[in-house]
Amino acid sequence: MKFEATPLQGVYLLTPKVFGDERGFFMESWNATTFANEGFDMHFVQDNHSRSAKGILRGLHYQTEHTQGKLVRVTAGAVFDVAVDMRRDSPTLGQWYGVTLSAENHQMLWVPAGFAHGFYVLTDVADFQYKCTEVYHPASEIALAWDDPQVGIKWPVPAGQQPQLSGKDKEGLAFNEAPLLD
Repeated sequence: MKFEATPLQGVYLLTPKVFGDERGFFMESWNATTFANEGFDMHFVQDNHSRSAKGILRGLHYQTEHTQGKLVRVTAGAVFDVAVDMRRDSPTLGQWYGVTLSAENHQMLWVPAGFAHGFYVLTDVADFQYKCTEVYHPASEIALAWDDPQVGIKWPVPAGQQPQLSGKDKEGLAFNEAPLLD
């Protein structure tokens, strides 16, 4: 497993070793010892799987209680995946990092607690899977506006189109109104 630091402190792009032949492929997506040897000592308590159609944008979500670290990957299709730093005392507060995750590149993103997270679906369908360090806590979930001009995410949404959003995501908070995390 290759661990690459991103411009956001604590967010890492991971590239697993993939062994393939004419029968298919094998890869290890999670191994506690491998991660601990790289300084990632995490305990996962929930696995999630979502399927979304092209043009859907999910996020940007975070929790003010039971803050979640997430190890995210795509097992079918492709998404543009984004993390936004919401940590009050962070030197990268309000900055974002985005990367294309796909079934073909097998890459994963480690998004630690303290970040808003979301993705935009690039292919007809995408299966998005992620492990969480804390349980889902809907009472403390926040939706940060996907198109907040202060954050300025450059989503790969085709010109003249709008992403398909849930009702909650349509009501996302502006960055300057969103609660920050300690």
